[in-house]
Amino acid sequence: MKTGRTWLVYTLIRVGIFAVALAILLLTQMTPWIAAALAAVISLCASYIFLRKPREVLANGLYEARHGTAKEAPRPTEKAGSDEDLEDTVVDDADSRRADDA
Repeated sequence: MKTGRTWLVYTLIRVGIFAVALAILLLTQMTPWIAAALAAVISLCASYIFLRKPREVLANGLYEARHGTAKEAPRPTEKAGSDEDLEDTVVDDADSRRADDA
């Protein structure tokens, strides 16, 4: 599963857990701000216990993005007569001109 899709699914599941917990707590006639805080703690604990795999995929994706270790497509190799050769020639000519002037 791609990291972006995993991020979306993980977030939707966590929001769903929060919404269900909040609805249940509000149905018990609990004060709304206490119910919201308790629902947040419940959703945090539930996601920590039950959503380990998507959380690890997200953590690895963030680590790879931060440290640049993501799998990249291989770059094509330089061809003979490429820009590098032209640059080397120009630099060598400039160096020889400086040596002649000195």
